[in-house]
Amino acid sequence: MGWTWRYETRDGGVLEGPALPTAAFPSQADAESWVGEAWRDLLAAGVDHVVLLDDGVVVYGPMSLHPAP
Repeated sequence: MGWTWRYETRDGGVLEGPALPTAAFPSQADAESWVGEAWRDLLAAGVDHVVLLDDGVVVYGPMSLHPAP
């Protein structure tokens, strides 16, 4: 399964759908690098938070995609 992201709304609801990537990454660094590049697109797709998973186990999150005030 590898390293994946779970996409969430502000209230913690899980978002899924064809517009949201479901790729698994071979390492934590690869997953974090990808989200660092894709966060604006995810935010535009309605994602408020992401949660990093390693083989389905939560590593950290939720992490907001909104810029700090």
